[in-house]
Amino acid sequence: MAADSYPSAAEELRYIDQTGSRERAARQIRLIDMARRLPRLVRRSVALAWRTDPRAALGLLLCQVASGAMQALGLLAVSGTITALLSGGDLYGRLLGAWPSVVLLAAAAGVRALLGIVVAWLSSRLGPQMSREAELRLLRAVTEVELSAYDAPGFTHRKEAADRGAEIVQDLVGEGQDLIASAASLAAGAGVLTALHPALLPLLALASVPQAVAQISAARVRYLARLRAGGDYRLLSILRWHVCDRYAADQIRAGTMAGFLAGRYQQITERINRADRRAANTGARMSLVGAVCGGLASAVVWAAVVWLLATGRMSVGHAGTAVFALQTAGTALRGLVTGGARIMRTGLYMDDWSRFLEEAGGFRMRRGTLVPAAPREIRVTNLVFRYEEAAQDALRGVSFTLRRGEVVALVGYNGSGKTTLAKLLSGLYLPTTGEVAWDGVPTGDLDPQAMWEQVALVPQDYARWPLTARENITLGRPTEGGDADVHAACARSGADEVLAELRSGLDTVLARDWLGGQELSGGQWQRIALTRAFHRPAGLLVLDEPTSALDPLGEHRIFAGLREIAATRAVVLITHRLTNVAVADRILVLDKGEVVQHGTFPELVARPGLFRDLWAYQHTRETRGADASGAGLLLGDEAGPDTRRT
Repeated sequence: MAADSYPSAAEELRYIDQTGSRERAARQIRLIDMARRLPRLVRRSVALAWRTDPRAALGLLLCQVASGAMQALGLLAVSGTITALLSGGDLYGRLLGAWPSVVLLAAAAGVRALLGIVVAWLSSRLGPQMSREAELRLLRAVTEVELSAYDAPGFTHRKEAADRGAEIVQDLVGEGQDLIASAASLAAGAGVLTALHPALLPLLALASVPQAVAQISAARVRYLARLRAGGDYRLLSILRWHVCDRYAADQIRAGTMAGFLAGRYQQITERINRADRRAANTGARMSLVGAVCGGLASAVVWAAVVWLLATGRMSVGHAGTAVFALQTAGTALRGLVTGGARIMRTGLYMDDWSRFLEEAGGFRMRRGTLVPAAPREIRVTNLVFRYEEAAQDALRGVSFTLRRGEVVALVGYNGSGKTTLAKLLSGLYLPTTGEVAWDGVPTGDLDPQAMWEQVALVPQDYARWPLTARENITLGRPTEGGDADVHAACARSGADEVLAELRSGLDTVLARDWLGGQELSGGQWQRIALTRAFHRPAGLLVLDEPTSALDPLGEHRIFAGLREIAATRAVVLITHRLTNVAVADRILVLDKGEVVQHGTFPELVARPGLFRDLWAYQHTRETRGADASGAGLLLGDEAGPDTRRT
């Protein structure tokens, strides 16, 4: 491929916030917004901390209040010390008069140091717990949404932003404590300054405004940069996983893709770095302007102190105290502004988390409460289903009945709606219009968890859990028969041969990266996935390409025993290997979301139509329109009337 045929930068995959709501919110952050939002952010972080560990949260608040009181007491002790040392009399008398203030100053400093240690201990204990609590709430929200939520534009991207928010929640503890500590110090310094002279505090506040504006503006720039690069960070994560994971290691080497993938990774990294540099430069310029303006304003404050002292409006002792109080209050005010900017930025990430919880609540399953038994009959009536934002229906006008003891096969081209139909039968999706009813009750009226207890599903992409073999089969829901039922299911699927090769049998962890773990091949994993379904005492069994990774003997073993399994269940079979659908009682042929043919295997292979064309493509490479006699000759004994029962 020519170099100029590669996609341009404008054509590269980028994840964006299609609504623009997050960027608009970030652009609106101003000093007045911080003043309005900070109390709410602090309340929210305190509420989450209280929910996570009430005693630690209460201890932190009490320590900060006590620390502020000690700081105010220390400033008063400074005033007493300076006044005593500068008063008249002999040196011994002045030192004796200053002694109580010195003791008070030392005691206040010692108590504050001790409180600081307690605050650090409680913060390090509470922060990680808050993140775990936020992650747990996110996990519960995700598992309670309808499966269709994942089809909504941007849902997965917003979920990943919420992951970042849950992770950063623990920063709220430290930032919140810094903010409260700065507020306590400011209150202490402000109280002393107000007592010394009422004009000092307003001047100090005015001197801090330029830096406050600069800090908030810089925080907004950094958050916007992170927000806009969010898709690129996701791309980097995806590329790292594909490049580093074992599953693609052979293909990367055989396809000589290492240089290409590393180049693509570097290209995305450079794009992020450029954005970071622009944000850093802009933030630095804002901070510089704020510092210059703040320095000029601070000079006005100190000039005011000198003027008050020179005109006799303030004593030397009070002036010395004012110096310490101004330093304390100034540092606290700057800390308040800086901490406020940081907590505002963290709050934006936390907003991603809380907004996603609200969004997930909108997708939350709100179905009926009827508890179904194993279905005797599943009736589909004029079923229509369309994915969100899709241009056309994935299924339309589908009607049929599936009964216990039957095997119904779904065949058709890729994208014809087979897997979607199976998910609707299982209640994983609800119809757009029409109805899927279990024993006369629409799936939307059934309790979803109770309904799924009656479903055994073997999807095309089955999960490979890093759990023991037993847990991979029982999925955390053992039966009364215990391991005996597990071994019986393994015998049906052929997974008994897999267990025989595991060093600890059912107790073996099926993940090489874990201590004592062992890796399985693709075919072995598929047998485990089949065992899950055979072990589950469910009324509906859905097999979606269940033998794609099995050898011919393993495949024969599954389909030879399928009739026995179907005796107590309704079975839906999806496969592109048409020889296997001979076991089915009925076959539904789908094309572009519609059922275009239905019947038994002998009927469909003898009748002109899509099924016979598919059979011809798979077995003779004939073109469309192969004559019926030729197809019949090819079938021979395999397509006889009794083969669907074998």
